[in-house]
Amino acid sequence: MPIPACSLITKEHQTIDPGGYHLVHFPFGAGESYDAEGMHQMVQPDGYQITDWRADPRAGLIWPTVAGWGALTAMIQWEAGDYTELRDQVVRDPLGFTDDPVNTTATDHRPPSLGMQCFTKHHEMFVSPEVPLAIRVGHNDNRPRALVLAEFKLAIHT
Repeated sequence: MPIPACSLITKEHQTIDPGGYHLVHFPFGAGESYDAEGMHQMVQPDGYQITDWRADPRAGLIWPTVAGWGALTAMIQWEAGDYTELRDQVVRDPLGFTDDPVNTTATDHRPPSLGMQCFTKHHEMFVSPEVPLAIRVGHNDNRPRALVLAEFKLAIHT
C-alpha cells in the first residue's frame, strides 16, 4: 500500500519580520513538488478557497488525509543577517480551527552557522485529518529578513 505523502517547496523569498513566529507559505499546483493525496489544496477541507498563496496563512497548511504516524521533515534557508538566534517549529492547528489550543512541537532555537543559514529538521508524531500542520519560523535580527528557500514534507504511516 502506498504511503500518503505531501512535499511542499518554495524558492520564492518570504520576508519575515523580527520577533515571534511566522507561518511559511507554500505555492500550489506546479509550484509544489508533490501532492497526489490532496493534502495542500487551494480549496481547503472546510470549503475555504485560497486565492493568493503569498498573502493567505492557510497556504502554509498540510491537511493529513488519513490518521497515522506522521514523519515530518523541513528544510529552511535564510539570507545572511545579523542574527544571534534563528527559530523554527512544527505546529498543529496553527490557525485555531479545533477546540484544542495551538500545539507546537519540534521547536529549535539555534545560533547562526558559519556561512549560509541552512537548517533541516525531522520530527514524528501522530496526525489526523481534522488537524492541519504547518512550519513556523522566526529570527531576532533588528530588521525583516528573507527566508530564501523552504521545504515541508509529511509522510503518513498507517
